[in-house]
Amino acid sequence: MPGIVIVGAQWGDEGKGKLTDLLAERADVVVRFQGGNNAGHTIVRDGEEFKFHLIPSGILYPGKTCVVGNGVVIDPAIFIGELDGLRRRGIDPSGLRISANAHLIMPYHVMLDTAGEAKLGKLEIGTTKRGIGPCYADKAARLGIRVQDLLDAKILRKKIMAALEPKQQMLRPFLRDPKLDLHAMTEEYLRYGHRLEPFIADTARLCWDALDAGRTVIFEGAQGTLLDLDHGTYPFVTSSNPIAGAACVGAGVGPADIDEVWGVAKAYTTRVGAGPFPTELDDQLGAHIRERGGERGTTTGRDRRTGWLDLVALRYAARLNRLSALAITKLDVLSGIDPLRVAVRYRSSEGARLDELPYHQSVLHAAEAEYEELPGFEDEIGACRSEAELPTEARDYLDFVSEHAGVAIRLVGVGPGREQVIWMGEAERHLRAA
Repeated sequence: MPGIVIVGAQWGDEGKGKLTDLLAERADVVVRFQGGNNAGHTIVRDGEEFKFHLIPSGILYPGKTCVVGNGVVIDPAIFIGELDGLRRRGIDPSGLRISANAHLIMPYHVMLDTAGEAKLGKLEIGTTKRGIGPCYADKAARLGIRVQDLLDAKILRKKIMAALEPKQQMLRPFLRDPKLDLHAMTEEYLRYGHRLEPFIADTARLCWDALDAGRTVIFEGAQGTLLDLDHGTYPFVTSSNPIAGAACVGAGVGPADIDEVWGVAKAYTTRVGAGPFPTELDDQLGAHIRERGGERGTTTGRDRRTGWLDLVALRYAARLNRLSALAITKLDVLSGIDPLRVAVRYRSSEGARLDELPYHQSVLHAAEAEYEELPGFEDEIGACRSEAELPTEARDYLDFVSEHAGVAIRLVGVGPGREQVIWMGEAERHLRAA
């Protein structure tokens, strides 16, 4: 299938990078379509760990075209650091392309992000303080600096001046910071431009050409559905749209170019930062899952909050993205836990039973999960490579999830390694024919 979107079906950190890495082997182009270096993908290949924040996961394959789309916000220092890291490890980044229309994170964005979270105090959102939100805000206010501006010193200087003007009051605590010097900032970003110039391209046209030629293009999202700016647990969300529909906007393609949408969900649930979490396990079992699953943020190193799988939220993500397939990751983490609990509905503070994710934040924040219990499995499953090798209880768990989510499971992760996956049903044959 020419166009496949990969999205997180929970609150992010579901394992999208691993799925993208697997599908990229059969793809021609991999496109990152939103977010910034507030996201991170970890891939384990041949025992070697790779962490990506901006560069698409497909970069590990020689000859693949990897695109950073116009919907991404780029910290050029972080991006160049990733480039240099790839070269040190013998990986050729020449297939990388950056949209000329992508927006740049500037030093003042990071300062404003950090100051904004500190000002909120106990009401903080839990951002990564990487400047993502302020950068997207400038984009919407038409005060943004774009990648193409790095190629024209005169325009770059004028745009930085224009962006700084309305921020004078907010930036007063940082006025002595040398990073805010107009001349120094302009020169620094012009140097970044010289490094990035060979990669800057009209990436929308690159995608069109590939799709029109019948080649396979993977659109890779960051974060997860429940962190979507419009449809997530606002205000505890990211500053962009991680859902499938945003792939069109963030890459510059049309809706008819999308043939499949794969959602990625853990066999349990995690989230980072503040916000509602109806199935949270704030106890010893939650700590056990966190430790066994290595639940610490790729970008921040923060411990993730852990909880039982939430099928109310997963059904919401399935419909919002119109998922055509599910990938369930980290099933191995649940080994040895008996019974397994799965949230099938919520109960409001007034006692109402809720089968759907409530739209009103006051209801969601006070909602409690109602569970069904399923038998657990004792056996370690990291060596399983087929559905038939899984314990009966593990297969029953997956069937229960698929039935209640209304989406077929095509892939199951049973460990961190690239080879530790099980292709379900006709999935592998389907992909080979794609």
